[in-house]
Amino acid sequence: MAPTLLEAPSPNFDQRRAPPDMLVLHYTGMKTGHEAVARLRDPDAKVSAHYVVNEDGSILRLVAEERRAWHAGRGAWQGQTDCNAASIGIEIVNPGHAFGYRPFPDDQIEAVIALVADIRSRWTIPDARIIAHSDLAPERKQDPGELFPWKQLAGAGHGLWFEPAAERVAALGAPLSPGDEGMGVIVLRAGLHRLGYGLKPGGDYDEETRLTVTAFQRHWRPSNIDGIADGETRARLVGLLQLASAESTTGVL
Repeated sequence: MAPTLLEAPSPNFDQRRAPPDMLVLHYTGMKTGHEAVARLRDPDAKVSAHYVVNEDGSILRLVAEERRAWHAGRGAWQGQTDCNAASIGIEIVNPGHAFGYRPFPDDQIEAVIALVADIRSRWTIPDARIIAHSDLAPERKQDPGELFPWKQLAGAGHGLWFEPAAERVAALGAPLSPGDEGMGVIVLRAGLHRLGYGLKPGGDYDEETRLTVTAFQRHWRPSNIDGIADGETRARLVGLLQLASAESTTGVL
């Protein structure tokens, strides 16, 4: 069943050049949902999203999916640098890290899952292109953050998730951390790039690598967000790459 939508039109949009094939999840990051919606509808702010999901589970539609909302900003995913042009943006009401970050209520998450399912019934959006705002912009964004239940969303059939066996983690050896260099770091950077991050292959474990690993952990290893690529972080990355590759092989990507 399609979710019930409340109309709250925003003037902040322009035309798409192609159908959307990506979903970007955000938190609003303001003290109240009311303030966030007001900003997303303010023509002077020049920001918007297609949807806002309130904590009580109600959903506002601000911009039609056929239009290009202004939610993603500067960033990249899987080689796409105009992420606004390629994506549908969902803002999830939560004060965020700056104003008292807190768990997302069950009603809100159920509404997000229903909305994502409804959107995917209309557009071809691969699991590997259901991402966090922090995934496309690791150097400047944290949302929707480590408290968002990505595992639950994937369990409902939307997005990638992988949990490695203990022996797989142990086989990867010592952690990689800022300042490291060598083949292990080259493989790590290449894997993050292949998954979708804007991090270029090659190089050492620099600040950009640390921020990218942190973003990866916020999404796929939320129990430990330290920017250090330990065995579990790397094992999850390998597993996710295998899932994404399998999705690509079936013709979804």
